[in-house]
Amino acid sequence: MQLQRLLSYTRKAADEYSMIQEGDHIAVGISGGKDSLTLLYALHGLKRFYPRKFDLSAVTVDLGFADFNLEPIQNLCRELEVPYKIVKSDIYDILFNVRQESNPCSLCAKMRKGALNEAVKEMGCNKVAYAHHKDDIIETMLLSLIFEGRFYSFSPKTYLDRMDLTVIRPMMFIDEMEVIGFRNKYSLPVVKGKCPVDGHTKRQYAKELLRELNKEHPGTKERMFHAILTGDIKGWPQRTISRR
Repeated sequence: MQLQRLLSYTRKAADEYSMIQEGDHIAVGISGGKDSLTLLYALHGLKRFYPRKFDLSAVTVDLGFADFNLEPIQNLCRELEVPYKIVKSDIYDILFNVRQESNPCSLCAKMRKGALNEAVKEMGCNKVAYAHHKDDIIETMLLSLIFEGRFYSFSPKTYLDRMDLTVIRPMMFIDEMEVIGFRNKYSLPVVKGKCPVDGHTKRQYAKELLRELNKEHPGTKERMFHAILTGDIKGWPQRTISRR
C-alpha cells in the first residue's frame, strides 16, 4: 500500500466520524507492531494537510518483556519529529509470575489501556489513537457473536468520561493485508515483545475463522463490515458520508 492510499483511508475515517477537531492533541499508542507504526505514519502524514490543525505525540507502555528494545521506534519518532514517551510497567511480571494467569489477554489489555490512558493525560493529550484496522473490527464482532451472543464491535470514536479522553480508530477502513504491504514497502522498524500466549488466543481463532469464511465465500469480509457500519450498534457515533 502506498502512503497516499493510507492517508486517503485515514482521512475518510477522520471525516466520516468527526475524529479530529481543531486544536486536538492526539497521542498514538505504539505497541511496536506493524499496525501502530502504520498509524503513526498515517497521522503524521495527515497532520501536514488536514484542515483542522492538531498536535501529535506517541507513547508506548513497556509491559516488561525481555529484549524489548524500543530504540528503533525512538529513532523513527525523532526522524518524524514526534514527541515520544515510554512508560515502564510490571504488567508481564504481574500476569505471568505473580498471578500466573492461564488466560491473561483480557486483564493484560485492561492494565495496558489503563497505563496508556494515564500517560496520555499526563502528556496533555485530549485524544488517543488506537491502531485497530478493518479486520480487527470484524473479528471483534465475530467474538462477540460467538462468545457473548450479541452483535457488537468497538466504536470508531469513544468518549471516556471518567478520563475526559476520547479514543479514535483512524485505520478502521484499512485491511490488514494492506497494513502488511505498507510495513514491507516502507520497512517499518517493527519491535514486538514475545508474549507466551501469542498465537493461541480467541482473537487468533477469530482471525483464522474470518480468513476461512472469506476464502470459501468471497466477499464475506466486506459484507460483514458493511453490516457493522449499518447495524446501528449501541455507542457508535453518527456517520457522515464523505462526498469528496
